[in-house]
Amino acid sequence: MRIISGRLGGRRFSPPAQMPHTRPTTDVAKEGLFNILQNRIDFNNLKCLDLFAGTGSISYELASRGADSLTLVEKDGKQVQFIQQTAKLLGLTDFSVLKQDVFQFLKHCNEQFDFIFAGPPYALTKIDQLPLLIIENKLLAPDGLFVLEHTPRNNYSTFRGFERERNYGTTIFSFFVTS
Repeated sequence: MRIISGRLGGRRFSPPAQMPHTRPTTDVAKEGLFNILQNRIDFNNLKCLDLFAGTGSISYELASRGADSLTLVEKDGKQVQFIQQTAKLLGLTDFSVLKQDVFQFLKHCNEQFDFIFAGPPYALTKIDQLPLLIIENKLLAPDGLFVLEHTPRNNYSTFRGFERERNYGTTIFSFFVTS
């Protein structure tokens, strides 16, 4: 896996083989997503939330491009440890990794974020609750953006705050804004 662009662009990291439950966003999908984001948001001083952080790939990319406040939520202890080690290796600061269930975090979070990314397991049965909780709990700052990664079997076009989606094969990104 690699960081595509920014001050850490080109740096590679390898999650341990004993992390079988991760499904990192492919480099092609990640590059497509960040091409869209690059034309849409200013990464400098961005306050970000990465839900189902997995390997931390999305947050490393955000940090590399200038985001300076990153909160990652991941419930798997091995993944949390990997993220913390990788962040330290990359010299990332203001990088908070929480070992917690995402739905419990969302239930009690009272902060707002400029950018929220969720890359849940595709088999997650409660995936449809994510946009509802984020929009209803006002976790997006004014002019904030929430991106949900999912498969083609999910459709969020009628959800409050839905703006558009982008398709990268079996990976779909749905974009939501404050409404």
